[in-house]
Amino acid sequence: MRDAAAANQTAEREDSRTIGASRAFAWLLMITGAAGLLASWVITLDKFKLLEDPNFTPGCSLNPIVSCGSVMKSDQAAAFGFPNPMLGLVTYAVVIAIGVGVLAGARYRRWYWLGLNAGTLFGVGFCTWLMIQSLYEINALCLWCCLAWVATIVMFWYTTSHNVRRGVIPAPGGLRTFFEEFTWVLPVLHIGIVGMLILTRWWDFWTS
Repeated sequence: MRDAAAANQTAEREDSRTIGASRAFAWLLMITGAAGLLASWVITLDKFKLLEDPNFTPGCSLNPIVSCGSVMKSDQAAAFGFPNPMLGLVTYAVVIAIGVGVLAGARYRRWYWLGLNAGTLFGVGFCTWLMIQSLYEINALCLWCCLAWVATIVMFWYTTSHNVRRGVIPAPGGLRTFFEEFTWVLPVLHIGIVGMLILTRWWDFWTS
């Protein structure tokens, strides 16, 4: 009983402790959030134009493969019953706000950082699902979607790195050391895999 009580007290102290972040991480949140927000804004505007005029061709529809219009007209483009980019308008704006707060010196509790990590994890999962749908079901690629994918991937890995390095997520010392020095490897590898999937999916088209 005493051990359980001591553990609960330790957890309460950790939850009540505020944790800050570096200016570099704050800028990363703002830049990736802004990139995702820009992509969501452009896609939302084009979606509205497409609803008004079914024959409208978005500016990023360059060829049969890079065809934003095909993606926007798909069922997957409204996975929750409304256009996906409208979700991005809210979530990426929240990330920018968090980044601005950190840049101004704000410190957040452990649950807040865990919430951000959970949100970016959901974002990466959703982007992965959209990527699979785009490559293998819709058979078309949206450049603005790709920008949102990249922004979300970078955001997720660096948020995870911050939480591991600051002790928000318990981890062994070796993992903390890895994130201290080699965080950049993870988003580069992740984005590289996505790029290779895109390249190989339409290899004949790219090389013809």
